[in-house]
Amino acid sequence: MSAPLPAARGPVSELALGLLLGDEPRPLPLLPAGIDVLRDDDVQLALWLLLELHHRGLQGVDPDLEWDPEVIRLRRDLEEVHLAAVHELVRDRLALVDPDDDLSAQIATLLAQDDGPSVADFLARRADAEQFRDFLRQRSIYHLKESDPHAFVVPRLDGPAKVALAELQYDEFGAGRPAGLHSLLFAQALQACGLDPAYGAHLDEARASTLAVNTTMSIFGLHRRWRGAAMGHLAAFESTSSLPCRRIATGSRRLGLPDALAAYYEEHVEADAVHEQLAVRNICMPMVAAEPELREDVLLGVAACLALDALAGREQLELWHAGVTQEVPA
Repeated sequence: MSAPLPAARGPVSELALGLLLGDEPRPLPLLPAGIDVLRDDDVQLALWLLLELHHRGLQGVDPDLEWDPEVIRLRRDLEEVHLAAVHELVRDRLALVDPDDDLSAQIATLLAQDDGPSVADFLARRADAEQFRDFLRQRSIYHLKESDPHAFVVPRLDGPAKVALAELQYDEFGAGRPAGLHSLLFAQALQACGLDPAYGAHLDEARASTLAVNTTMSIFGLHRRWRGAAMGHLAAFESTSSLPCRRIATGSRRLGLPDALAAYYEEHVEADAVHEQLAVRNICMPMVAAEPELREDVLLGVAACLALDALAGREQLELWHAGVTQEVPA
């Protein structure tokens, strides 16, 4: 199922939507000086829409536009400003890394310095049912296509790293059982909680920081140039997932939410602990051993995952503390 087209959030997403629906190409509007690209609803929605052409597509949009030169040109322009913002966001984190350490130690340094707020702790101990549903709506942007962005990297690797990535993805995609697809399990959890399980159903509610988490994954995965960053992102994602999943499941059961929700997160507790080792030791390390020039990109991906998750988590908690459970752009 393709994602429904959302409402525009400003001139950039209006331009992207127009281009996708057949308008004449126009230059990218000049972005305001000092714009926070990673928290700008307009820019992030436009970029998400253009990247989505490479995933499941958009309702009412010609599939041939996936490789239309004008669409690609706009997407690349937005990717450029997005990646510049990501580099700036992670600069201080990367400065903590000892260049003489081996890759495993460098990744561990970044993970140990992670200062993101614990949304999972809040869900485990304090969230009410509507805050939990708000969390699920935001997370649906990724979990309804879980692991797809990283899967783009499989044909870009070789040797042990390729085998390990395929092994990890095999688990994410149901381990040979269609009913075990993690994206399907999340959709079932949404439905059990009274939320729309359709792909892209909650796009209009997705905040810029949520979209930035997802656009970064897609940019890294879609570009061979950023294959190292994609695998570094995966390593950080898996390394920081198991314990939060346990806490989220605990919160779900505390509130008496449907069993399907806790079951989804409990599925990830053990699996992601195994995937952490696969991603760091069996994917990133042999990849960098074969291509040493990818080391810095791997570290960029680790730092980007941690920083963007912290950004989204901080915004989520700020809204909850302010009594806001849903922010729908005007």
